Amino acid sequence: MVIPAIFFIFIFSYVPMYGTLMAFQNYNIFKGFWQSPWTGFDHFQLFFHSRDFWPVMRNTLVISILKLAIGFPAPILLALMLNEVRKMMFKRVVQTITYLPHFMSWVIVAGFTISILSTDNGSFNILLHKLNIIDEPVNWLSTSEYFWTILVSANVWKDIGFSSIIYLAAIAGVNQDMYEAAAIDGASRLKQMFLITLPSILPVIIIFMILAIGNLLNAGFEDILLLATNPALRDVSDVLDTYVYRMGIQTSRFSYATAVGLFKAVISVTLLTIANLLARRSGNSLW
Repeated sequence: MVIPAIFFIFIFSYVPMYGTLMAFQNYNIFKGFWQSPWTGFDHFQLFFHSRDFWPVMRNTLVISILKLAIGFPAPILLALMLNEVRKMMFKRVVQTITYLPHFMSWVIVAGFTISILSTDNGSFNILLHKLNIIDEPVNWLSTSEYFWTILVSANVWKDIGFSSIIYLAAIAGVNQDMYEAAAIDGASRLKQMFLITLPSILPVIIIFMILAIGNLLNAGFEDILLLATNPALRDVSDVLDTYVYRMGIQTSRFSYATAVGLFKAVISVTLLTIANLLARRSGNSLW
């Protein structure tokens, strides 16, 4: 089983990296890699000096940081709360409900979101109208001010339950004798959470924090592509992944899109390395 797995990884993970050569060429699909003229770093410089560079980088960083700041601690908090539930039936029901969205594709989740926020009988607009908060339906997915909030909320709703599984598993491995000793000493459940549970699962949290920082430039693709269908949202929704898709697939600028994608990969590896070096000081790192 080891050799086929290595062969599979080599074929589908390393061989495609050969395509990064396009970033340094004016790639022509009819001439191929070795016949296309070489341009060096021209495509990188073109991207750095383009008017799209700063808006795309701003959107990428803001959306990524929002997802990290809100989406990363959310499953930890959910796992801590579920760990305090003593009624197993209620706990299983909550776990099942929170896990289900993860197994839905972004097409379904985006469809739900668009339907809920619709101006035509959208449940969210109806609720706000019933509460006398708004007089007329608001077109939430056509207003740039609301897009980041909607995007991050949809991501948290989709992944919070499934991501909490890892932290629940880590909590289950904590020595129960420590809780009993703390209870004898008079520690409340809240103190036990902060003094026992969180320190015990800290290595797991640090590892996933390192991975999250390494993916900081992965602001999203499917979710943004499906939710930001309105061209009016381009100023707040265009990130590196959607920009690469637009340049490479829609306009056939293969070399330019490859250069942008390679730039993103280099920055991601750099961030991952820096985060790992910082985490190594605490005694927890990937390598």
